[in-house]
Amino acid sequence: MLGFVSAPEQGAGDRLLAAVGARLLAEGVAVAGVVQINTETDPSRPCRMDLRLLPSGATIRISQDLGRAARGCRLDPSGLEMAVAQVEATLDRAAPRLLILNKFGKHEIDGRGFRPLIGKAMMLGVPVLTSVSARNRAGFEAFADGIAEQIAPSQADVLCWCHRVMGL
Repeated sequence: MLGFVSAPEQGAGDRLLAAVGARLLAEGVAVAGVVQINTETDPSRPCRMDLRLLPSGATIRISQDLGRAARGCRLDPSGLEMAVAQVEATLDRAAPRLLILNKFGKHEIDGRGFRPLIGKAMMLGVPVLTSVSARNRAGFEAFADGIAEQIAPSQADVLCWCHRVMGL
């Protein structure tokens, strides 16, 4: 099972998945994956992007400071790949009931990032929950090939979906 949310405002999907992950962990559910935590800094600079590993809570920085005039992608691919490796190790050893991945983005569309783990989790019977922006929706739909279920971007709806696909 593959579920996704598309939140209308920037950062809303990150906050929603972080809240859902925290709630499920508090319920004692074995959850693996990552949620994105954005930290605002100087108003003239983009936020810092970190991934919080579930269930450990450890963080990995996935943004790089390219300077004030930079216009390129701020994603630090090495940070992302480190997070992917750690989530895969958790998936292999912990038998989670759910895999939460902060987003299906450009790297996943291009076949990198967390894309291989989505397939691996689903082959293991572990439901996957992610967020997809409007900009990446067509690439996600091409990947999902009709098997993904869109969930309304509310904590209650997402938790209901999670409980249903985990059989709780």
